[in-house]
Amino acid sequence: MSFFLTPRFFLAVAGLAVGFVVAFFLPWLLGPMQIVLGLFVVLVLLDALLLFAPAKNKVVPVFGRRVMGDKLANGSENDIQIYLENRYRFPIQTETIDEIPHQFQRRDVLFRAAVPPGETQIINYQLRPVKRGEYEFGALNIYAASPLGLVRRRFRYEQGRTVPVYPSFLQMRQYELLAIHNRLTEVGVKRIRRVGHSMEFEQIRPYVPGDDPRSINWQATARRAGTGADDALVVNHFQDERAQQVYCLIDKGRVMRMPFDGLSLLDYAINATLVVSNIALLKHDKAGLLTFSNQPGATLAADRRPGHLLKLLEILYRQKTRYLETDFELLYATVRARVKQRSLLILFTNFETLHGMQRQLPYLRRLSKDHLLLVVFFENTELREYLDAPAETTEDVYNQTIAEKFAQEKRQIVLELQRYGIYSLLTAPKDLTVNTINKYLEFKSRGLI
Repeated sequence: MSFFLTPRFFLAVAGLAVGFVVAFFLPWLLGPMQIVLGLFVVLVLLDALLLFAPAKNKVVPVFGRRVMGDKLANGSENDIQIYLENRYRFPIQTETIDEIPHQFQRRDVLFRAAVPPGETQIINYQLRPVKRGEYEFGALNIYAASPLGLVRRRFRYEQGRTVPVYPSFLQMRQYELLAIHNRLTEVGVKRIRRVGHSMEFEQIRPYVPGDDPRSINWQATARRAGTGADDALVVNHFQDERAQQVYCLIDKGRVMRMPFDGLSLLDYAINATLVVSNIALLKHDKAGLLTFSNQPGATLAADRRPGHLLKLLEILYRQKTRYLETDFELLYATVRARVKQRSLLILFTNFETLHGMQRQLPYLRRLSKDHLLLVVFFENTELREYLDAPAETTEDVYNQTIAEKFAQEKRQIVLELQRYGIYSLLTAPKDLTVNTINKYLEFKSRGLI
């Protein structure tokens, strides 16, 4: 069924009904009302004829197309475009309803647009998925009306399309482009002053203002000055040590199911892992992955060969949280068996209490003995917002006191880990990626890996 009546049609019918009721009491009005009724019927038939008349060469009068990527990025705003083309000889008013996947739970994806004859209209909107998996789009419904606006004709396109939702590759590309152009500071990545030099010498180059005078190569400068060359001062240029191993260890236990802004802690960790691994590859390091819960998870050995990032993306796409408690003893055994070279281990997990962390502390200490360990866990931002709100009643004071106790325990966890020489990062979920990159670059600049 592609024939629909418009609100304008029903308003006209209501007006005619009122007119005939009035004509019942004023008989002289009956004749004019019958004329108006006949004219209305003619206009409806004319409107239907304009919309449904067969076109030459069997060309579809209105064409529509949904334009989007082959996959969506989890936790990011994904751009969707709808192209409308009017092939009628008159302008049309359109209402477009896109049947988006049920996971979004949105009922407002309706767009109105006026399209002149022979022209195209582009509609842009965005979708933000918060869960990985397959999303099924329905039909693209376009309701077209002529300038008379009494009836509509429906056109359906793009019926049944399944699109996978992957970890946020859009965020990864954003950081990649900024890293290539040395503009990571625009998203909060700090400029970290290099402490000393790395051990890998790259080249000798002319001195420029701002270079560290301690890096001047006096022997090469003396030889260059002897040749009478201008700008005789030359400096040693060092590069970061390369081919260091960076492993992201992702906890898939029940503590990572907690949602913030619709996204679970596991998905925050997965998105951060993808970005940090890509930055590590750009820094010529090797990126690896290890997931764990109460049983061994997926493992990808550290590497930097072409196609390695795609393998990492596919593995991250399939990860799911579990309802059982995480086994850190199993994590230690897996790392000991799989990671033979000293590496940077970025452990994404969550500790809510000091006692919960102390139960796992023996295994964390063993990991930090053989590797450079960074424990990343999450600040409860909703708890922080509650603490920052003014207390209006005595009950609010009591509740905020209890909430402050939980917040203080998070800070005690950081101090307890520092006590045993374990690096830690307590971060809000939304700042996870930036703060983790900062830590990685800090370790690189200090020559810890």
